[in-house]
Amino acid sequence: MNGEEAANQVIPQRAESILIIEDDLFIKELYERQLKKAGFVVETAEDGSEGLLKSSQRQWSLILLDIMLPEVNGLDVLRTLKTKPETKNIPVILLTNLGQDSLIKEAFDLGAEAYLIKSAYTPKQVVEEVEEFFKRQAQKNPAPAA
Repeated sequence: MNGEEAANQVIPQRAESILIIEDDLFIKELYERQLKKAGFVVETAEDGSEGLLKSSQRQWSLILLDIMLPEVNGLDVLRTLKTKPETKNIPVILLTNLGQDSLIKEAFDLGAEAYLIKSAYTPKQVVEEVEEFFKRQAQKNPAPAA
């Protein structure tokens, strides 16, 4: 397969849906493009308030959440998500550049599934981490036999 064929290859649509809550337009669009290219259904929110609103509008498979957000910061978004019955079971992966141990501990205490430092991961590696997360979820919760 040459480069043009590879670029035009259609990736099958996946069932998983991901909400990205990220205020940096460039980063948000970069992750959105890469995740869609991998076949995920993706929507974005640009601040904590919009993220909380969108999080209740459908049953997301995963939320990728930045910590440094306008309006409502990421830890407060996570805290709210985990206390609302309609969102408490949505897995959340924090994707941020803040790597202080106290923040990481607080995020896990609040219910985060994982904590990724943006500067340590390429967008492709973020997609790989998301795919690995869904593989682990599938192994923990196998689909019922038809």
